[in-house]
Amino acid sequence: MRIHIATDHAGLDFSTQLQDHLRSAGHEVVDHGPVEYDALDDYPAFCIRAAQAVVTDQAAGVPTLGVVFGGSGNGEQIAANKVEGVRAALVWNTSTAELAREHNDANVISIGARQHTFDEVTSFIDTFIATPFSQDERHVRRIGQIAAFERDGSLLPDPRA
Repeated sequence: MRIHIATDHAGLDFSTQLQDHLRSAGHEVVDHGPVEYDALDDYPAFCIRAAQAVVTDQAAGVPTLGVVFGGSGNGEQIAANKVEGVRAALVWNTSTAELAREHNDANVISIGARQHTFDEVTSFIDTFIATPFSQDERHVRRIGQIAAFERDGSLLPDPRA
């Protein structure tokens, strides 16, 4: 599987270690930056480029997922979710990593590098990669509703109206 990675300065060490871990597991890793530590770097472009690459690869039929890191993971998740077709989930344990794939067919996860050990992070990512989307009708339906809103702003009728 191809894994697109991006981070900010807070996740740079994890990103480098994680790339080695993923390559040793047989994955192709594409690093979207940064390439050196800069405490004032701006993570949005790195994360958006990684998210765009995930969408492009998936559209071409390439098995692909993305991982973005930051101090908390919040800003990186927000940036990735600005890309049409991305479903980025903030992950903080193996259960949230598993559910992100099973229920939401998430194609990008975001992790707070300052919140977890490297062993925890690799466990989250390995779980995310190994877990398939459930294909349950209710989850497919909900993802479709999110995609429709993203595409054209359409929502189901408000039952309170």
